[in-house]
Amino acid sequence: MSLAVTLDDLYKLYEANHPQHAKGMIIMNQVYQPLEEGVDYRQQFDGLILSFMTQGHMDVRIQTESYRIDKGDIAIILPQVIIEPLAASTDATMTTVGLSLDFLSNFPVLLQLIHNTTLRNHPLIQLNEEDTAVFKELLHLLQNVYVKNNAFKTTETLHYLTLSLISFVLEAYAPTDQTNHTPISRSSAIVHEFYQLVLHQATQHRSAKFYAEQLHLTPQYLTTLLKAETGKSILEWVTFFVMIQAKTLLNTTNLSIKEVSHELHFTDTSLFCRYFKRNTGLSPENYRIQTGLPTNLAANKVR
Repeated sequence: MSLAVTLDDLYKLYEANHPQHAKGMIIMNQVYQPLEEGVDYRQQFDGLILSFMTQGHMDVRIQTESYRIDKGDIAIILPQVIIEPLAASTDATMTTVGLSLDFLSNFPVLLQLIHNTTLRNHPLIQLNEEDTAVFKELLHLLQNVYVKNNAFKTTETLHYLTLSLISFVLEAYAPTDQTNHTPISRSSAIVHEFYQLVLHQATQHRSAKFYAEQLHLTPQYLTTLLKAETGKSILEWVTFFVMIQAKTLLNTTNLSIKEVSHELHFTDTSLFCRYFKRNTGLSPENYRIQTGLPTNLAANKVR
């Protein structure tokens, strides 16, 4: 059974039919639902999730670690992180903002979150009373704009409000980055080493053998471990990070397709185009057209 969940899946699951779906965004108010025995509730969202616990508490497993999310806590779940609900109080409610990778790739500031290993290892954020009040106001404003009709100004405003909301949360999170040093298992340590390696090498090295050799493991062992711990193989992770970089360059720069291909260390532009289409269903040119930013935001692209 696949753990992968896309934005389309979330819209179907919550029977949402909102114009911002096409813009790579969803906001959901979720309430407690009893968990059935024998059902696999693990999910791996292909995007960023920010959840604010508005009432009660919930026990979850994020990757291999267990957490309790209490009222007022914020969980930021990075793309492709496995999350599994374990239990919840009967009054548990939360508000969740989901952002697709296409949305994130339009904003390098948000995309940096994917590379934030501290946040990946410590996904819960606890705000003080003053910051919580500000966060609630920002979230309420974002929700109010979200339910408006899909006018151009609404879309643009949503982008800026989302940036503001997440930036505010990260500023509050920064002082606690170095306060938690929980010991990790050997398998988790290998995953962490692999993650650091693939973050910096994916666009230059796309073979499983390279990563296995760097970690002094066999490709078979490393892929088996990664599948068990993260739900993805070596090559699936490599492709994930290559595609993030490709989408970011297409969305936030004016580089030609040939130049993007060169930046990603493809030996031939046609090879890059086939690679991109195989993983998105679109050519780089068509992807750039379909996911283009509103004019005012596009003006801020790197030249």
